[in-house]
Amino acid sequence: MPLVPMTAFIEDSKKNKYAVGQFNLNNLEFTQAITEAAMEEKSPVIFGVSEGAMRYMGLDYTVAMAKAAAERAGVPVALHLDHGSSFEVVMKCIRAGFSSVMFDGSHYPLEENIRLTKQVVEAAHAVGVSVEGELGTIGGVEDDLSVDEEDATLAKPEEAIRFWEETKVDYLAIAVGTAHGMYKGEPKIRFDIIEKVASSIGAPIVLHGGSGVPDESIRKAISLGVGKINVNTENQVACTETIRKILAEKPNEIDPRKYLGPAREAIKEVVKGKMRLFGSSNRV
Repeated sequence: MPLVPMTAFIEDSKKNKYAVGQFNLNNLEFTQAITEAAMEEKSPVIFGVSEGAMRYMGLDYTVAMAKAAAERAGVPVALHLDHGSSFEVVMKCIRAGFSSVMFDGSHYPLEENIRLTKQVVEAAHAVGVSVEGELGTIGGVEDDLSVDEEDATLAKPEEAIRFWEETKVDYLAIAVGTAHGMYKGEPKIRFDIIEKVASSIGAPIVLHGGSGVPDESIRKAISLGVGKINVNTENQVACTETIRKILAEKPNEIDPRKYLGPAREAIKEVVKGKMRLFGSSNRV
């Protein structure tokens, strides 16, 4: 089936209290692994593409792979720009065929974030593309973006509610204590912020930095209104550890298929596990 906006699964995920996973595309093997996991689990899925990954793969290759995967999958697949930095980047992705975009204006003052996000929402909604906005600053490292833990700022519930009321984004990412990358200790998630915001707005909450968050915390977050969870680091770790193990055992191996194939299987198993945890398995 063709790519769909993230709004395609909002109502069902709300009604049945589950979250749809965003799993980032980094190359062909990631795309295949995530697609096969979605097919086997009968789960909707979101392909996340960061600006760094887009530069690495090429915009045209990225869209072509995603469209081919969606046609093959037979389940709802959204192609989503992750942490779009400007209106220009967002529009470039929409024109190229993305079905969903995130504009990350969280580093701007609230008024400016609202103004810029509204522009993105107006343009995207006009062509049937869903939009994710962000409030608060999520710590950790993702692509070129690095935020120290002490500089991470939690979203203020009243500001998040106002942000949604004025922008009407389809999904709202709020900083609640998670971070990009793997955690040194257990993340301290502010469930009270999730609950207060989710119960006051019409959009699902997005949990960025889903890698390494304990299963029980994930389940609780979903029960309070989280409808989208982003996972990338755990897939990267599974991929890289598998490749390292194979090359350590067979240092003379030169056929990339011999180590990328098993790496793809490792990624698929991580994604399938997350889909079951998020409750999105057997929803299509």
